[in-house]
Amino acid sequence: MKGYLGVDVGSVSTNIVFIDEQGDVKETIYLRTCGQPIVTVQKGLKELAQRLPENTVVRGVGTTGSGRHLAGVVIGADTIKNEITTHAVAASYLVPGVQTILEIGGQDSKIIILRNNVVSDFAMNTVCAAGTGSFLDQQASRLNIAIEDFGPISLKAKAPVRIAGRCAVFAESDMIHKQQMGCALPDILAGLCEALVRNYLNNVGKGKEILEPVVFQGGVAANVGMKKAFEDAIGVSVQIPPYFNVMGAVGAAVLAKDAVKKSVPTRFKGFAVADINYHASSFECSGCANCCEVVEINENEETIARWGDRCGKWSNALAKKEKIS
Repeated sequence: MKGYLGVDVGSVSTNIVFIDEQGDVKETIYLRTCGQPIVTVQKGLKELAQRLPENTVVRGVGTTGSGRHLAGVVIGADTIKNEITTHAVAASYLVPGVQTILEIGGQDSKIIILRNNVVSDFAMNTVCAAGTGSFLDQQASRLNIAIEDFGPISLKAKAPVRIAGRCAVFAESDMIHKQQMGCALPDILAGLCEALVRNYLNNVGKGKEILEPVVFQGGVAANVGMKKAFEDAIGVSVQIPPYFNVMGAVGAAVLAKDAVKKSVPTRFKGFAVADINYHASSFECSGCANCCEVVEINENEETIARWGDRCGKWSNALAKKEKIS
C-alpha cells in the first residue's frame, strides 16, 4: 500500500492520519501530547507502523498545529501548513461546498469562512480558553462525570439555566452558584453549552456571515450538547464530518499528496525516527536588541534545525551548511 501521512501536533493532542493514494483515510491515531511533542510523535509513528501492512510506502508527509515546525523537522515533512489552511482543506475535502467551519479544539477555537472553496475570512480566540476542550474536560472532572456523558446529559435539560460564559473563571463560579441554588445537572450543562456558544459567536464569530453548509469540527464536536446549542443559536443545521477530531491531520495529509506531485521524492525519514534520540533546547541571541529566543533541535549529537531568529542569522547559517554539504 502507498499513501500519505498527516501529523497535527497541538498543545493538548497529537493526531496522525494515513490516507491511501485514492485519498481514503485508512488509519487515524489520537494521542495526548502531555507536553512532550517529540516523544508523542515518535510513539504515534511506532503505533502507526504496527497497524499498516509491512510493504506500506509513505510517499509524502505534511505537518500542522502549534508544533508543526518541530514535527516537520523530526519526521522530514514535505509541507508544513498552519491550522487554518489544513482545517479548511480537510472540511472542503470531506464536505464539498462547505461555507462555514466552526472549530473548537483542546485550547483554541476558530471560525473559517469559505466562499467558492477559498478561505475568505477567519478568526481565532485570543484571550480566554472558555469553551475549549480543556475547559469542558475540567468541568466534567469537577462534576465527576465522564466527558463522553457531558453532551447526552445536557440533552435531558428541561429548563437550561443562564450561565455567564464570557470567561472561564466566571463560567465556573456561575456554575457553582447554580449548583448551590439546587438547579438540576442537565439544566446546568445545557446552560453551559448555550453560554459557550454565545461566547463563541460574540467573539470568534463576531461580524462573520454564517452560511450553510456549516461544519462543526474539533474534539468538542463530539459533544452533542454543543452541536444542539449551535443549531439553536444560528438557526441552521450543523454537520459533523467523519474524522471530525483529526481534521488538521487529514488536511495535512491531503496537502502532502499535492506537495510531492511537484517535488518528488519525499523527505520522510521513515518510521525509524521513532527510535532516534531528539533533543530540543533554546538560547537567547545577543546579536542585537531584539534578543530573539532561538530554538535548536538536535538529532543524536547533530543540530538539524534552528528557528526563532528574526534576522535569520542562526537559521540561515544552518541552511547554508546543508546546502554546502
